Amino acid sequence: MATTRNASTHWEGTLFEGAGKVTLESSGIGTYDVSWASRAEDANGKTSPEELIAAAHSSCFSMALSNGLAKAGTPATSLDTSAAVDFVPGTGITEIRLTVKAVVPGMSEEDFVAAAEGAKVGCPVSQALAAVPIKLEASLA
Repeated sequence: MATTRNASTHWEGTLFEGAGKVTLESSGIGTYDVSWASRAEDANGKTSPEELIAAAHSSCFSMALSNGLAKAGTPATSLDTSAAVDFVPGTGITEIRLTVKAVVPGMSEEDFVAAAEGAKVGCPVSQALAAVPIKLEASLA
């Protein structure tokens, strides 16, 4: 059975002078300020689409890797994953870098790297960023 998670953004003004608020609706954990400046310059206490993608990717990858390691009989004691999403104005997202450091008793470095590569490919967020069709519904209020 599929699950759906929702977020929404209310934006006012132009791209460069305007600002918005993104609400994480499914979890209800908050509403966060977003602006062009927070995306293309300094964050200044605001989030950006790329930061939200980094959060989604690092958590999804960690879940996929944790599951893969457990299924292989070598569960991790801990995984620390970061994701860095590069955004170039006028070009878009140019690169995503995942970095993981782990404690996995009884596993070789070579086997761990192979497991991490498998998790990168198998992570649903990695797959979505690579090739999932985006459906759009648009209407005027």
